[in-house]
Amino acid sequence: MRLILLATTALALSATAASAEEGMWTFDNFPIARANQTLGTSIDQAWLDRVRLSSVRFGGCSAGVVSDAGLVLTNNHCVASCVANLSTQAVNYAATGFTPRTREEELRCPGGTAEILTDITDVTDRVRAAGAGLTGQAFTRARDAEIGRIEQELCAGDDGTTPADRRCQVVSLYRGGQFKLYTYKRYTDVRLAWAPEDRAATFGGDLDNFSFPRFAIDAAFIRLYENGRPVATPTHFVWNDDQPVTGTPVFVSGSPGSTQRLLTQDQLASIRDVVLPMDQLIASELRGRLIRFAAESEANAFMAMDPIVGLENTYKRGLGRMRAMTDQGFMGRRADAEADFRARVAADAAMAEAAADPWDALAEVQPAVRELYVPMALLEGGTGIGTTSPGGGSVLFNYARTLVRAAQERAKPSAERLPEYGDARLGAVENALMAPRPVYPELEQVRMEWWMSKTREWLTVDDPRVRTLLGRESPEALSARLVEGSTLADPAVRRALWDGGLEAIQASDDPLIQWMLSIQDVTRGVRSDWETRVQAPTEQASERLAAARFAAYGDTVYPDATGTLRLTYGLIEGSNVPGQRFDGFTTFDGLWDRATGAPPFDVAPKLLAAREAIDGDTVLNMTVSSDTIGGSSGSPVVNEAGEIVGANFDSTVLTQRNAYGYDRDVNRSVIVTTGAVTTALRDVYGMDRLVAELRAD
Repeated sequence: MRLILLATTALALSATAASAEEGMWTFDNFPIARANQTLGTSIDQAWLDRVRLSSVRFGGCSAGVVSDAGLVLTNNHCVASCVANLSTQAVNYAATGFTPRTREEELRCPGGTAEILTDITDVTDRVRAAGAGLTGQAFTRARDAEIGRIEQELCAGDDGTTPADRRCQVVSLYRGGQFKLYTYKRYTDVRLAWAPEDRAATFGGDLDNFSFPRFAIDAAFIRLYENGRPVATPTHFVWNDDQPVTGTPVFVSGSPGSTQRLLTQDQLASIRDVVLPMDQLIASELRGRLIRFAAESEANAFMAMDPIVGLENTYKRGLGRMRAMTDQGFMGRRADAEADFRARVAADAAMAEAAADPWDALAEVQPAVRELYVPMALLEGGTGIGTTSPGGGSVLFNYARTLVRAAQERAKPSAERLPEYGDARLGAVENALMAPRPVYPELEQVRMEWWMSKTREWLTVDDPRVRTLLGRESPEALSARLVEGSTLADPAVRRALWDGGLEAIQASDDPLIQWMLSIQDVTRGVRSDWETRVQAPTEQASERLAAARFAAYGDTVYPDATGTLRLTYGLIEGSNVPGQRFDGFTTFDGLWDRATGAPPFDVAPKLLAAREAIDGDTVLNMTVSSDTIGGSSGSPVVNEAGEIVGANFDSTVLTQRNAYGYDRDVNRSVIVTTGAVTTALRDVYGMDRLVAELRAD
């Protein structure tokens, strides 16, 4: 309690824990004065509110409202799953682009959900009180239950239930230092309004990914609908497609997925030694299997296109992070920062006593992390520190797991359930489960077989959990039997099982459902061990560490990214460091020069056909010194006037160290400009109606 009081007092102080453009800031603690001083701008709270209400969270990406009729700009790769789900081999929108001539032709993205952050409420005291005096799994379950109650109580409508258009989420910030309730306006009718040809958005392919120069029109539009009509959105970004200028200050508003900057050096060592090597091996092997699968036929290539792109992105991002871990200069600066932090705490007797050495407490957890990460990642997922997950990305696996877990958990009071199945979150679970989307048995077989074989390999044949998983069957035979016999691809079957509850699940003759039931003791046991030996002691020590950080550095500390809305800022500029030297702009003329006619440097047919109509000097992509990470894709890039000038879609390989710390010399976000988008709409795809809508203001 003493340390918490010290931290509260220190929040009014000033320090230099973050500098220049560093920081993925929450909207309720954005350093307006510092940003204005750094950039020479004059934004205020009203500006922040407009940006927040114009920013959209779309799946695992970000986006921005750009008209008064619910039109939203994001990246093409953020709508890739929507495009794939709407396409067939006969009508493949990835190849042709999606160019509806009227709003009535805009198509609903299966399972698509978009959210706008409307309110932030501090609930720290309630969450902390729930776990007071508890340890182990009792601690995590007590907190989870209280979080569920908070989400249910504060998100409920007049009838005591959560409205379908509202979502509430308690977010842990500063790794337990604060807990905030984020309330969102939720849209479940999201329609695709425009997407270019895939080759226009992915020109350069994996070779150009996480690099610059880039020459990609990685942009798309979705539209928000309610009650069958476009949503009225009077608060939105104004479209500005003027040529960008070097040195212009800009702000990037989005929902970055996850950073690990507040972890201790001991925690990072576990990620370096265990998490990253496993995740990289797993991703690279699955990528290889899918590439082989895609090469077998045109049909297979169609099925595997989107998953392969995602895996290539995951692998390359991990490669950049591994390089950061072995960069002595970068890691040395992190070590120096931790030493400074520990010295500040040690110099204040009261602070040191209250902190009770969280660094040593976290070091003591690491042997358990190293022991349990592999089974947790492979069998249960949700580690928060890696990318490996159970099922190998199988859609059918995820359907079965959701149906079984939801039925088991819904039989309990909301506060006693696993947090992802609390009443306040069930609507989102149900919406995702019931969305109609194509399921390809051949691809499912590859994913399931691969995951089962990797689980057996990593945990070993004699591990009792593997024996429960496989029984006496091989991964090949078991996965084939489960995929071939399952009917979960049918939305009507999923609906009947969801509505029928646990009784219907237990009575189901679907082999995948019965197999999923049979492994629940194993998977839940792995989760229980993780919660007891890793999650609980980590959260308790991290809470003390966060309070000490506030006390030492005041309000110049920003939280790690958590997939929630953040605002960062920087300048439009190039880079001049070894291994990364470039000007800040590319143009359409540069695209034509880079094109060879052979993949991945073949220009999309419609784009190539419009070459003579396009002003070659138009800036296509640019770089910004902003602080972004995965999840920032689609983030609106906004100038001081609140006008949108681009959308973030990539960063450089060196920037992947951003997971562990901001380095202004190398951090560069890659942006598709609004000028490039206007050019594509007008001169390539004949979408004049969208151009008129964008320029209506």
